[in-house]
Amino acid sequence: MKVQSFDTKPDPNSRDPLKEEFAKATRIHMLSRIAAAERGMLNPRILDVTEALIGPDVYALQSMMFLNPPGKGGQGWHQDSCYIKTHPDTLMGAWIALEEVDEENGCLWVVSGSNHEPVYPPDGIGGGNVHALDAFGDLHAVQNVSNIDDEVNTLSKVVAKYPPAIPVKMSAGDVLFFHSHLFHRSYPNRTTDRYRRSYVCHYCNARSWVPWDHDGYEGDSGNYRQILARGSTSQPYAEPAFGTEVYLTDTDEAGESVTMMGMDNGMMMPMGMKKE
Repeated sequence: MKVQSFDTKPDPNSRDPLKEEFAKATRIHMLSRIAAAERGMLNPRILDVTEALIGPDVYALQSMMFLNPPGKGGQGWHQDSCYIKTHPDTLMGAWIALEEVDEENGCLWVVSGSNHEPVYPPDGIGGGNVHALDAFGDLHAVQNVSNIDDEVNTLSKVVAKYPPAIPVKMSAGDVLFFHSHLFHRSYPNRTTDRYRRSYVCHYCNARSWVPWDHDGYEGDSGNYRQILARGSTSQPYAEPAFGTEVYLTDTDEAGESVTMMGMDNGMMMPMGMKKE
């Protein structure tokens, strides 16, 4: 678990029971390594939607708690697949609002339709090529991705080709599911008395190869570190560390697929049936 901090003094008049923690941190990575947060990442209602979008086999990859106290936070234009590579590229995010989120306290802004864009590689990171070396040589690199200043974050030049970005206002308990190529950002919290707390998790199809495990490893495979949250996979995987219940496919159940054959009218029929 990693904490990104700004280390200021807590408000002595604050009644928030976590005022000490929130005064020292803007975000906490891999909070799912603590029991209660693991249950949040593996919440069956979240996974039901995730499975419908990328399933039926789902890895739970990452969790982040964003705190964004007054005057802090914000992240410039970026694409999540730039940071977490999966092959095939099946990554998706689930952004869970823990309180009212609006433009004043730093809601997300998204660019509609930008999920169809390729992932623009920052200088020095590379395009995430697997087998086709230099196949994306004509895909221009970008600079200062995630920088809040649009003058230096050159991904903003691609964003400018789209209609204006949309603010995503949310109530506590709302969940935004979004494609990993989607251009999105947030601004600093402009309020003086409100946080913008959210819990953000990332998932991918469990048949993907994942050269990532959060601890800086980008190698042959980090699959063994990813929790298998739904279905089954032939890839290595981790189990929930705190015993959170997940719904996996039995080996026998996975093998009960129906073999099909073609009929004269172009339709398919199960093997064993006879053509009339």
